[in-house]
Parts: sequence; structure tokens; C-alpha cells
Amino acid sequence: MDDAPHPVPLESSADALVRKRPKPGERRLQILQTLAQMLQEPGAERITTAALAARLEVSEAALYRHFASKAQMFEGLLDFIEESVFTLVNRIVAGPASPGGIRQAHAIVTMVLQFAHKNPGMARVMVGDALVLENLRLQQRMNLFFDKLESALKQVLRSDALGDGTHAGAPDGVLVAAVLVALVMGRMQRFVRTGFAKSPTEALDAQLAWILG
Repeated sequence: MDDAPHPVPLESSADALVRKRPKPGERRLQILQTLAQMLQEPGAERITTAALAARLEVSEAALYRHFASKAQMFEGLLDFIEESVFTLVNRIVAGPASPGGIRQAHAIVTMVLQFAHKNPGMARVMVGDALVLENLRLQQRMNLFFDKLESALKQVLRSDALGDGTHAGAPDGVLVAAVLVALVMGRMQRFVRTGFAKSPTEALDAQLAWILG
């Protein structure tokens, strides 16, 4: 879609975590940064606290001085994902409106998939691949993330019509929002399943143009 706004560039998880790192919590954020890096390495299955501690060259006891459990470490990554994505979603939603909200929807989907592309380890968390053997509440929280994303898309996609408001039989915004979230999830799944070989943004504009009209 030619007139779609360019989403704000997203920095990598490692860069962002280091940049945001407050001195009092330096070790805590270093743990999260290392966990994110390990998640994006080839062959990474379930990461144990022993492996994480070894990478950091500290004892497992040192990890538990900063996090009560491994689930709490993953919750730290979820906090980062939610803050990074929805800060930009809110900025897009608050920006100039377009007919039917098409430009905002295009920008939101593109931004989320760019985030996944720049942060492969985070992408594994977002699709649940890294959470399979972890605490169930982590997956439930990730499910809520996508529910919230769908709500944001519903907000910008007015249900009266897409496009200039004159297209007869234009699809309902609620249905389109659901399709867009399914597209996001499917593209991220392919990205993870192919070992990060298939970019989640490949040929994205063409698909969004077809969906949004």
C-alpha cells in the first residue's frame, strides 16, 4: 500500500535492554538480555537456569537473587514485549486518522512484524514456542497480548466500511481485525519454524493491500 506510513524503527531487544538499563538493576536486565539472546540461537529448545547461569558465568543461586523463578524471568521478557509494542501501537492510534483506519491498521501490523524480525528470541516467546514447557500463565498472558492487539485494530478499523466509505459490501472492521491478527501470528510462526530464515515481513504490503482493499 503506497501511502501507508512508515512505522517507527524498532531497536533490537539487546540494544533496548542495555539502553534502558538502570544502574541499580544492572544484573537483572543482563539476565533478561542473555535469556533473549539464547532463545534466538539455533537448536534452542528449553533453556534451563543452569545453562543461563553458565552463560552469565554466575551460579544459579545468583539468578534467584534477582528472580524468584524462571517463570518470572520470562515475565520480564513479556513486560518488555508489551511495553515496546503497545507504546508504538498507541502512538499510531493517536496519529492522523485515515479513511476506515486502513493506514493505521497497516502500520500496526507492519510494526509488530518488524519487532518480531528484529528480535527473533522475542518472536519465539510471542508465538508460544519458548513457553511450551513453562508455566501456563505465561502462555495465557501472551494470549491476552494478541487479544489486546486485536482490540487496537478494531479501534482503528471502523466497522462501517473500509477505504473511502463508498465501497459497497466492504468487510466489517471486526472481522478484518481478526484476520490481521491471524496473519501476524501465522507469519511469526513461519519465521520461528524456519529457524528465522523466512522474514515475517516478506511480501507483506501485497497481502495487506489485498486484505484491507
